[in-house]
Amino acid sequence: MKVSSLPADDDSCGWFHLSRPRSPEPGHRGHRSARWVVVGAGFTGLAAARQLALNFPDDEVVLIEAQEVGLGPSGRNAGFAIDLPHDIGAEDYIGDIDLARISLKLNLEGQSILRNLVDQFGIDCQMKACGKYQAAVEERGIAVLEAYRRGLDKLGQPYQMIEAEELPEHLGTRFYRKALFTPGAVLVQPSALVKGLADSLPANVTLYERTPILEVEYGAKTLLKHAHGSITADKLILANNSFGMRFGFLQGRMLPIYTYASITRPLTDEEQARLGGKPFWGAIPADPFGTTVRRTPDNRLLIRNSFSFNPDGRSNSKYNERFVRRHRASFDQRFPMLPGVKFEYTWGGALAMSRNHNGFFGQLAPNVYGALGCNGLGVTRGTVTGKLLADWLAGERDGLIDFLLQAPGPTGNPPEPFLSLGVNMNLKWGQYRAGRES
Repeated sequence: MKVSSLPADDDSCGWFHLSRPRSPEPGHRGHRSARWVVVGAGFTGLAAARQLALNFPDDEVVLIEAQEVGLGPSGRNAGFAIDLPHDIGAEDYIGDIDLARISLKLNLEGQSILRNLVDQFGIDCQMKACGKYQAAVEERGIAVLEAYRRGLDKLGQPYQMIEAEELPEHLGTRFYRKALFTPGAVLVQPSALVKGLADSLPANVTLYERTPILEVEYGAKTLLKHAHGSITADKLILANNSFGMRFGFLQGRMLPIYTYASITRPLTDEEQARLGGKPFWGAIPADPFGTTVRRTPDNRLLIRNSFSFNPDGRSNSKYNERFVRRHRASFDQRFPMLPGVKFEYTWGGALAMSRNHNGFFGQLAPNVYGALGCNGLGVTRGTVTGKLLADWLAGERDGLIDFLLQAPGPTGNPPEPFLSLGVNMNLKWGQYRAGRES
């Protein structure tokens, strides 16, 4: 079958350009075979390839990336390695307590994997175990924080509720009326982390970058064709999120939703003094359609909000030009003390969402496997599901693997044109309803 759409992220991602430059690995040319082939070198694919190489030290693992490592969605998110479950479909953001405990365990395992690798290989990715704030300004957002507090009590997790008068000591800004601080989140420079993970793979992993797959033939073995040759896989692992649909699987079950961010130049010493607050922090909105804000360790401010539904999974620069104006308005509301601070980069990045907020884990076809659909938790959840998929393929079983195998997976979407109409209306309504949170 032909692969009908290929990754095409633009060159505007600030995280990519502000992280350490690296020379990409050469693309594949010619014809070769391998027992294990992984498609997608984001958090999931890197974790799967690494663990396969460790589980099967006598086998060579081939990892294929259509673009450069760090340029795709794994390098474009806001850089939150979230620990806590965050079920936006549940009134208290926790939902079923047994499922929440397993979700917490998965996220903590993903965090632990990343921390150990950063320490082991000295990856410079601004990793900070500084927790996160969930901040509100509208009454609706404050009600969400109160509900989340009740959910955290039920889950037995620590938090601190911070009132408006105290928040400037934390965030500098006086914009928010209340925030719920949870200490377990880890913040990273995501593109720097992904690059570091790629450059520290075991010796029996061969990474090919700039090698988009154009055609696939499934059978006893899988033949992956590209512009300059082909690769035959005994066993294929798909870790390419919504592009898994382009390989013939989970069609109509994932939603490529883009969200957009802008990051400033570094603040001067005088601007830092005017801002005040802690030297680095991250705040997510109480309303899911609101604005995420970060102050980075190199003293930049990041604003992320606005959404678009890109059915082909590819970026479109028109949205960057449109949404940077919304970023400016959000920035000026929160940081009126910094009128001269300009944005240096604006970019979009894809989320692989599903209507029921479930991803896929397991076997897709004979000798074809996947961990797809991270639903906005790619840093931690992508890492742990990639690792656990490789463990399962090595014959291991535990409670987390069994949970993932038994999960219902993503539900189907309505057909077009109803899908695009429904998703776009929901995105517009959600952003409007977010009010000043956006």
